[in-house]
Amino acid sequence: MKITDVETYIVGNPWKNWLFVKLHTEEGIYGIGEGTLNGFAKTVEACIHELKHLYIGMSAFDVEAITLRMIRDVYSDGGQIQGSALAAIETACWDIIGKATNQPLYKLLGGRCHEKLRCYANGWYRGPRTPENFYEKAKTVVEKGYTALKFDPFGSAWRTVERKDFELALNIIEAVRDAVGQDVDILIEGHNRFSVHTALQFAEAMLPYNPAWFEAPVPPQHISSMVEVAKRSPIPIACGEDYYCREQFAELLKHDAVHIIQLEPQFLGISASKQICGMVHAHNGVIAPHSAQGPICSVVCSHLNMATPNFYLHEIFDEFNEPWEEEVLTPLFKIEEGYLQPPERPGLGVDLNLELMAQHPYHTGNWIPLFKQGWEKREGNG
Repeated sequence: MKITDVETYIVGNPWKNWLFVKLHTEEGIYGIGEGTLNGFAKTVEACIHELKHLYIGMSAFDVEAITLRMIRDVYSDGGQIQGSALAAIETACWDIIGKATNQPLYKLLGGRCHEKLRCYANGWYRGPRTPENFYEKAKTVVEKGYTALKFDPFGSAWRTVERKDFELALNIIEAVRDAVGQDVDILIEGHNRFSVHTALQFAEAMLPYNPAWFEAPVPPQHISSMVEVAKRSPIPIACGEDYYCREQFAELLKHDAVHIIQLEPQFLGISASKQICGMVHAHNGVIAPHSAQGPICSVVCSHLNMATPNFYLHEIFDEFNEPWEEEVLTPLFKIEEGYLQPPERPGLGVDLNLELMAQHPYHTGNWIPLFKQGWEKREGNG
């Protein structure tokens, strides 16, 4: 199953340009993958083509060897850019393997571990940063059947916040709790915003609203800071979406402080992601993979989650995008009453709608400016 060529496609999703690949083989079987990275679509695309001399001619079944060539052999740390390029190619390889063996991806990763996957909604709070908007939007989410939802109430905050803004964030959290009741999990997104002290102040202040987790409250580079917050916070801490290699997770897990791990298959590839799930399992932790890059990423996570015993929650962003975007993949990948099943067709079980994709070209303004006032409106940055 020798790889012969790669094609790349950028789709102008208004809040983040999506990058997809199509990997071809001698036998005519092709696989699809995704390399989306906020603000770096063309950069990752260039990386995929610059490194193709390392994987063209290899067997699509040799995913571990391809990983070594694209990561180790380059002998440079390209971080999330290099990881996104690797993940796009490796995902396409797994899609080819599934098609060649006539098996859905999750069966190749260990088989069915769950009856269905519980989802949490993200991206639903698009609009002004007011308690009223969050309240109304949260009620709509619950009406769709979701039993968990995530949101960032902190505006453009960075490291510290003024008292007025601190109180507004708490008022938003209170409004969401009032809207959804006590039986729905609320998940607070920090987006790596705060200093250790500010994060702990928020963790204490939000405790009355009983969040299920406080996500990425401090920047990821200093693992010691994340560990300090996790050990002192009364709210469980979740993190991991920023890491792009096993070693970073090993360093985090050895402190036995964070037990909700949000690995990002989009930076790691499927093989490393499965291995990290096992590492988390060995530390009595659970996984809730980051699944907000793009639609193929979400499908990949559905397969990984189904085959992982210590799965916790599946992130859903796709249902709250532009209406046309649900047709980027065929057949439709749908959530039913807050739960989903991975596709049962061979490989990933989905394909790209190239005709629709061509109608939505790349635009430089398509990225999320998380530290710019009003980013919650998701109107782009152009």
